[in-house]
Amino acid sequence: MAPQLIAPTVAVHASFLAAMDEFRADGAESAPHSTLAGELTTWHSRWPTAEGFAEYVELVGGVMSNTRADGVVPMTTRWWVDGDTYLGRCTFRHHLTPSLLNWGGHLGYGVRPGARRRGHATAILRAALPIAHHELGIDPVLVTCDDTNTGSRKVIEACGGIFEDQRDEKLRYWIPAATAAGQQPRRPV
Repeated sequence: MAPQLIAPTVAVHASFLAAMDEFRADGAESAPHSTLAGELTTWHSRWPTAEGFAEYVELVGGVMSNTRADGVVPMTTRWWVDGDTYLGRCTFRHHLTPSLLNWGGHLGYGVRPGARRRGHATAILRAALPIAHHELGIDPVLVTCDDTNTGSRKVIEACGGIFEDQRDEKLRYWIPAATAAGQQPRRPV
């Protein structure tokens, strides 16, 4: 079976824990403005138990319905898995705040350190575009990366990213999701 983007599931518990250990060893807890960093800090002591992991899966598997006071917008999370092996994830932000428009974008994706440089990031982004278009109505999709992250820049460009500009340390790309999903693109509003 080929890897696929799926809703979070308890079926990948063991490999998820191993992946989080890899992220922690890679310094992910100290990444500024990272959802993963916050989750590593908040959930690391609860993930090992079946009950704690199930609670986490239920939380990230659902969709927040409103923008929170701290500016967090409604999000959908999908995990990139191969069978029962957790390889990475993609987070879809349903709309953009001024901060997300400048630095964060609609999509955030990450591949566990032990599975990097095998094409997973490109595959995640390619699989995410039809979900953004068909399920969430996001088109075009804004994806950003650090100006020093050559690998992520190449992933975005390989998936049809059209460079718009650089804001501070972030490169900003728009990807026409409908075109990636094999349909005619909508005009941006």
